[in-house]
Amino acid sequence: MTVDSSVPSRVETVTTSPQEVDPRLSVQLKSEEGRLVLILPPDTDPKDSACAWSEIWQQLKQRLGGGDRFWQPNTPVDLMAQNRLLDGRQLQEVADALGEYQLTLAKVHTSRRQTAVAAATAGYCVEQHSAIASLNQPIATPGQAMAEPLYLETTLRSGMEIRHPGTVVILGDLNPGSMVVADGDILVWGRLRGVAHAGAKGNTGCLIMALQMEPTQLRIADYLARAPEKPPAQFFPEVAYVTPTGIRIAKAAGFTRPQ
Repeated sequence: MTVDSSVPSRVETVTTSPQEVDPRLSVQLKSEEGRLVLILPPDTDPKDSACAWSEIWQQLKQRLGGGDRFWQPNTPVDLMAQNRLLDGRQLQEVADALGEYQLTLAKVHTSRRQTAVAAATAGYCVEQHSAIASLNQPIATPGQAMAEPLYLETTLRSGMEIRHPGTVVILGDLNPGSMVVADGDILVWGRLRGVAHAGAKGNTGCLIMALQMEPTQLRIADYLARAPEKPPAQFFPEVAYVTPTGIRIAKAAGFTRPQ
C-alpha cells in the first residue's frame, strides 16, 4: 500500500521539556558571610510526599555529595529550618550528614518553638523568628507583637546563643560564654553567669531575673551593666530592671515591675 505524502498527517509530534522545579521547594546550600547556609524547603503541605522528611534527607545527601565542594573544612553551617518541624533525631541526622563532609552545624534558625527547643536542648545556637530568607533579611518590623514565650529545660554551655522574639524562660544555668537575647523578659531558674540581653528591640520595661545573678554582662534595651568584681557573700533570687540612672538589681522577693 502506498501513502499519499500530499495528505497532511493526523499525528502530531509533541516535544516536552523537563518540568522546572522551584528552587524554594528543594534543599539549598550556599555561601554567605564566611559560612554556609543550608536552607530547607518550607512545610507548605504536610500531606505532600515531596515535603516528607525522607525526601528532604535524600536531597540533602545529594546536595552535599554532588557538584563542586566550594567550602573549606570545618566551615560552620547555619540551618534555615523555616517553618519545618524538626525533632532532636532529625537535627542529629543533619549534623551527622554535614560531619561526613567536614562541616559543622552551628546554628538553627526556625519559626517553630518545638524546633527551637529541640535545637537548644541538643546544644546548638538558636534563633527563632517568623520568616527567613537569608541571614541579611530583617526578622521583625517596628511595632510587631512579640512571640509566645520560649521555655527551655537545659543548661546553656559556653558558645551557645539563643535569640527569641519574645520572653525566654530557662530551667537551668547560663554558663560563662553563653548568651540569651530576647525581645521580652529573660527568666533564669538557675545561675546566670553568661550574657543576658532583654528588651532587645528597645523595650526598657523588660526584666532579667535569676535565682543566682552572676552575669558576665546584662543588657536591657540599650542599657548595659556588668557584675561587680566581688560576688556577694550570699545569693538571693534577683531581678534587673531599668531606672532613669541605668540598670539596677534588686531582690526578687516583693519586687513589682516599675510603671
